[in-house]
Amino acid sequence: MSKKVLIVTGDAVEALEVFYPYYRCLEEGMEVTIASPSVKKLQTVTHDFVAGMETFVEKLAYGLDSQMAFADVKPEQYDGLIIPGGRAPEYIRMNADLPKIVRHFFEQNKPVGAICHAAQVLTVVADLMKGREYTAYTSCKPDVIASGATYIEKELHTHKNLVSGRAWPDLPGFMREFIKLLK
Repeated sequence: MSKKVLIVTGDAVEALEVFYPYYRCLEEGMEVTIASPSVKKLQTVTHDFVAGMETFVEKLAYGLDSQMAFADVKPEQYDGLIIPGGRAPEYIRMNADLPKIVRHFFEQNKPVGAICHAAQVLTVVADLMKGREYTAYTSCKPDVIASGATYIEKELHTHKNLVSGRAWPDLPGFMREFIKLLK
C-alpha cells in the first residue's frame, strides 16, 4: 500500500516549494492530495532575490489545482504532511479548520515537512511547538521563538517528526529527509 501525503497551502504559495514536493512524492509512488481553504485553481508565485534589495521579489507563476478544502480533510487518512512556504502560510493559518489538521500530525507523531514561511502555520499549534527545534526563512525566526521553539541557524534541520528547511534552495535535502521519515 502506498503512502498518502497531504500538502496544505493556498494562493501565493512559492511555486518550487509546492511543485517539487508534489512531484517528488508522486515519483516515489505516493498518493498526494493538495488541500487549501477552498477547492480552486491556486495562483503560485516565484520568489527571487535582486541585487540591492533587502528582501525578495515576487512574480506570478503557474496555476495549481487544489483537490480538497481544509474542511473536508480527514487527517487520519494521511501518513505525512507537507507545508510549503511563500505568502500562503500567513493567511491559511487563519482558517478555522487548519489547526486540527496540523495538530493531528504532531499528536500522532507522523512526518511533517515545513519549509520557509511554513513556520507561520506552526504558530497555530504553538503548544505543540514548545521545546522543539526547527529552521525557517530568516524573517520567520520571531514566529519560531514566539511558539516556544528554538530557531536553528541551518538550511535544514530534523527534530523528532519535523523536517524543516529555510527556502526553496534547500528542497533536495528537505525532501530526502522527509521521505526517510515517511518510509
